[in-house]
Amino acid sequence: MRSRRTPPVLAALAAGLLALAGCSSTTPPATGAATDRSAAGLDLGEGWDWAPQGAPLDLGVTHTQDSLDDHDPAGSNARGEAILKDSAVWQNVHLMGFGTLSPEPAPGQFDWATLDERMDLVKRTGARTVLTACCAPDWMKGGVAGQTDWTRLEVAPLPQDFRAYADLVAQTVQRYPQIERVVVWNELKGFFDMTRNRWDYEGYTALYNAVYTAVKAVRPDVQVGGPYPVMISLPPDDPNASDTLEGSWGAIDQRILDALEYWDTNKVGADFLAVDGGTAQRGDTISGRLDDAAVKFSDVTRFLRSTTTLPIWWTEFYSEVPEGQTGAADGQASAASTLASVAAFARSGVSVALLWGPQGSSLPYSALWTDATEAAGGEPTPLTQAWEWLVPRLAQGDVELGTAQDSPLIAFRAPDGSALVVNVSDDEVPVAGQEPLAPYAIGLRNAPTP
Repeated sequence: MRSRRTPPVLAALAAGLLALAGCSSTTPPATGAATDRSAAGLDLGEGWDWAPQGAPLDLGVTHTQDSLDDHDPAGSNARGEAILKDSAVWQNVHLMGFGTLSPEPAPGQFDWATLDERMDLVKRTGARTVLTACCAPDWMKGGVAGQTDWTRLEVAPLPQDFRAYADLVAQTVQRYPQIERVVVWNELKGFFDMTRNRWDYEGYTALYNAVYTAVKAVRPDVQVGGPYPVMISLPPDDPNASDTLEGSWGAIDQRILDALEYWDTNKVGADFLAVDGGTAQRGDTISGRLDDAAVKFSDVTRFLRSTTTLPIWWTEFYSEVPEGQTGAADGQASAASTLASVAAFARSGVSVALLWGPQGSSLPYSALWTDATEAAGGEPTPLTQAWEWLVPRLAQGDVELGTAQDSPLIAFRAPDGSALVVNVSDDEVPVAGQEPLAPYAIGLRNAPTP
C-alpha cells in the first residue's frame, strides 16, 4: 500500500499548482504556451527521485480514418488544425486505408486524391512526414483490379506482387518529396502462418527488402524501417511467453521476438526499428498506478536497445486505464495514462513515439482534439496542453523525469524549471494549503521567477 501522507514536497504545491484538467472546472479549454497555468513556487527537489531523459524523443501522430478531412465542418477543422500545428514533430500517413483510398486501383491506374489531401494537411501544419507503406491494392493480393474490398484491407500482397508493391511505394516517395521516413507495413498484417503457429517472418522480410531496395533506389535520403510488430504481453505461464523478456507486466510473446530476430538477421538494411503495443496483457486490463503499467514500455525498449544500435520507434502505443475507469478520447484517466507512457519512453531512450488517432473517435484512448466530423468538434482534450508542452522539450532531449517518493505523482522537468506533474492514480493527493489533486490530474507550472 502506497503511503497517503503529505510529503514535504507537496506542501510547496500550495504556492500555486493549478491542474490543467481534473481539478478545476474553471480552466478554459485552450492550447498553446500562452495558456500555461502557473504553479510558481512548486519545489520538485526534496522527496523526489529524478533521472535524465534517455535520448531526444520526437512525439508525433498517425492520422487514421477521420482526421480533419476536407468534407468535415470548417470550424471544427480550423480548431483541430490549430492544435495539430503545436502537437507533432512527425505526422504519419498510411499509403492505403486508415483514411486514404487505393492509390493504384488497377495496374498502372493511379488515384492520388486522398493521399494528396493528407500530405497537404501535414505540410500546412508544419510537421515532418512519415509514410507507413500499408496497405496493398486488391489486385496485388488476388482481388479484382479496379475494385476495393475493404474487409480484406489487412491481407498481405502475394509474393509474386511484392515487386509491384515496392514499385508503388517508390512512386509514392517520388511524388511526395516531403516524405522523410517510410515504415514498411503495419503490425505484420496478413503474415501470420496458422499452420505453423508463428509469423511468416520470411515472407514479411522479403516484402520489406523489396520496399527498402526500391525506395533507396529513387530516394536514398529517405530512411526506411520496420518490422512494426505488436509487442504482445502474455501471462508468464502462457506456452508462447518469452523467458528472456518479462517483467511485472507479464512476458512478451516469443513468436514476436523470433520474427524480430529473423528480420534483423536477414534485412538488406534499416535506419530504425519500429514496434508497437499496449500496457495491458492481451485481453486484460491494468490495475494500480499508471506508471507501473507503463514500465512495460521501458523494459521492452531497453531490451531492444541491447540487441540493436538502430533508433527505436513506437509507431503505435496504447495506454490502458484501470478497471472502473472509462477510456476515451476526452477521458482524464486516458490522458494521464498516455503521459505515463510518454515518461516511460523518455526514460528508456525511445527516439520517436506516434499517437494513434489524434482526432477523437470511439477508440478508448486519449486524443488531442474532439471529433471534427461534428460541428462542435476540434476542441482540446485533457491531453492537449500537456502534450503541446512536451513536444518541443522532449525533442531537445534535456527533460528530467521525476517520481515522488511518497505520493502517486510523476513529473517532467525542463531545464528552466518549468514542469508537468501527473497524478497517476485514482486517489486524491492531499496538498497543504489548497484543494487536493484530483485522481489523474495533470498540472503544469511555468519556470519560477528569478
